Amino acid sequence: MVPSLRVTRAKAADIPGMMDLEHQSPAAAHWSRNQYESLFSVASGQPSEVLAWIAEDESEALEILAFLVARRLEAEWELENIVVAEKVRRQGAGTLLLRELIRHAQAQQGSGIFLEVRESNRSARALYQKVGFEEEGLRKSYYASPPEDAILCRLSFY
Repeated sequence: MVPSLRVTRAKAADIPGMMDLEHQSPAAAHWSRNQYESLFSVASGQPSEVLAWIAEDESEALEILAFLVARRLEAEWELENIVVAEKVRRQGAGTLLLRELIRHAQAQQGSGIFLEVRESNRSARALYQKVGFEEEGLRKSYYASPPEDAILCRLSFY
């Protein structure tokens, strides 16, 4: 059964849940606690520059089932991390978060969104293509642990 999801802005108190979810996903970008904390310290000073959203299951004590982190770089947004719990993959949580990012970026007069994704992460690549991203390049040996190339993706608004 697909859970009832609610998207909200993440808070510093959500860091442990975000980190637990990230550690369960080998393909996710793995950040330190300090990296997560820095998102919230920057976000509190400049709320339009960094986004951290979570998707929670409203029926199960607001369990975090997915999260997204993005940063504005001038007119463009960079999707830095998106993680979906294995038990709800392919059920719309990732699409929900991406569509929220797209709406927000467009409302902020952004020109588009870009990201890097592991070449082997076929499910993420399919998700990005589903919402309109185009693959437009390659970064050799971009990832470590394990070493892998990154596919560059972009969604342009105009």
